Amino acid sequence: MFGVPAQALYGQILLGLINGSFYALLSLGLAVIFGMLNVINFAHGALYMLGAFAAWFALNLFGIDYWWSLLLAPLVVGLVGAVIERVFLARIKNLDHLYGLLLTFGLALIIEGGFRHVYGSSGQAYGTPEELRGAVNLGFMIMPKYRGWVVIASLIVCFATWFIIEKTRLGAYLRAATENPKLVQAFGINVPLMITLTYAGGVALAGFAGVLAAPIYQVSPLMGTNLIIVVFAVVVVGGMGSIMGSIVTGYMLGVLEGLTKVFYPQASSIVIFVIMAVVLLARPAGLFGRGD
Repeated sequence: MFGVPAQALYGQILLGLINGSFYALLSLGLAVIFGMLNVINFAHGALYMLGAFAAWFALNLFGIDYWWSLLLAPLVVGLVGAVIERVFLARIKNLDHLYGLLLTFGLALIIEGGFRHVYGSSGQAYGTPEELRGAVNLGFMIMPKYRGWVVIASLIVCFATWFIIEKTRLGAYLRAATENPKLVQAFGINVPLMITLTYAGGVALAGFAGVLAAPIYQVSPLMGTNLIIVVFAVVVVGGMGSIMGSIVTGYMLGVLEGLTKVFYPQASSIVIFVIMAVVLLARPAGLFGRGD
């Protein structure tokens, strides 16, 4: 196609799907937090990094393998998120949204700075689990098993999150607790707990993404910084607070970024931001967002 070898094309599409998996997971967490708490969570990248480090610590200090880390690391990050929400964000919930942005940005600098002080800027290796080493021949390309697992795991978690929020009673309680807290509290529902669980769940998604990323990228204090700006662009394109928009746009922009590396490599690092600018001009609420 257009003189591009088929293997190179398929390889970049796979790479785009992998990047899109991380974009979708991280932007989904941001969308959950913003859509329900109206907090622009700049600490998301630092908590993604914390998830990767939690898996690395679990393996190197306690011998806990990758599969258990997929369960435990998001819980650890979610617990950290619950502390952040109770100790910091709950105190400024009635102030302008800018205070939440500045607070979470400051927390991100503190977390990343602390890890950089101890571990430096160089990354720590985290091995691929034995069950997912090697590759499979799909006929039209050779696909590393772990890369395929990342895409599948991300899809499962993203759509499970969407289903819980949009289709279950718990999701209805979470939405109601953020839209009309006084009315919900009158029915005996613990609204502060619901809000804390929402923030903890949103950042747990970042922790899960961090564990998935650990065998692919080196576990580094800067790994969240390098990704979070792109993820914010994905959230804006999908629509701030849109759950399905974050999922679809994350994968879509990841694949588009991969294809750009094939046909016009010079633009691959800016294509997402160009699309963001065009979408903001044509539809300020985002592709899936609700306009006023």
